[in-house]
Amino acid sequence: MLNKPQNVPESYLNPDFITSSEARPIRILSEYLHPAKVFSQHKIENTIVFFGSARILSPLGLYQYRKQMERKIPTEKEIRELETSRKMTGYYKDAVKLAFLLTRWSKNIKKKGKFFMASGGGPGIMEAANRGAHYAKGKTVGLNIELPFEQHPNPYITKELSFDFNYFFMRKYWFIYLAKAMLIFPGGFGTLDELTELLTLVQTRKVVKPIPIVLYGTEFWKSVINFDKLIEYGMISEEDMNYLYFSQSVDEAFQYLTEFLEKFYLS
Repeated sequence: MLNKPQNVPESYLNPDFITSSEARPIRILSEYLHPAKVFSQHKIENTIVFFGSARILSPLGLYQYRKQMERKIPTEKEIRELETSRKMTGYYKDAVKLAFLLTRWSKNIKKKGKFFMASGGGPGIMEAANRGAHYAKGKTVGLNIELPFEQHPNPYITKELSFDFNYFFMRKYWFIYLAKAMLIFPGGFGTLDELTELLTLVQTRKVVKPIPIVLYGTEFWKSVINFDKLIEYGMISEEDMNYLYFSQSVDEAFQYLTEFLEKFYLS
């Protein structure tokens, strides 16, 4: 007796196939085509990208952390960590303010060429960037990625502009392809990876558009990376430092970025 015919899903609807190693090129292509379609629909052509640590606490997060410490007798290490967290939360506040000011400035641009704040979509500095843009009532982009810890979409991303990537290199592509400016706040391995890859692309002329790279937190960055030693050992040239702009002030960074963008993209 013949078996009853079964409904077999088309290949592109078959989860066993789509998640297989053979279908990897399709998944990679999807992470290019889907964002491209959405960005086109929302007329997102220019972004200002915020990089920075997911571990930097918001003022509320710092308050909760401090209250947690008050419930016990903290160790000397925990006291030091709390003091460091208090200092780093200042960067969260600055990122919110800077994203707010840049979004408000962009919304007042009369002609085509508005700039949208973009982040990695997670907590910490990423949340702060999306939050500031949200407070200014602007659209804001979150390029999230699946990680085993820390990373989850923050609530301030514009719903239609929240993406979830599986491949780091496709996420990085969208960071750089639309970016007209980069703001690098204090961060760890991920932030250092994004900074050094960006600098490599600019140095090797793989990125040829004018793009300001602002290292926000002069004290942090000059203590974490000894740029003078890199020059002294001949690993980079003094001219390579022209790619970077150091800032410790929201107003200073705002003025530098808006003047640069007006000169190269709006004039």
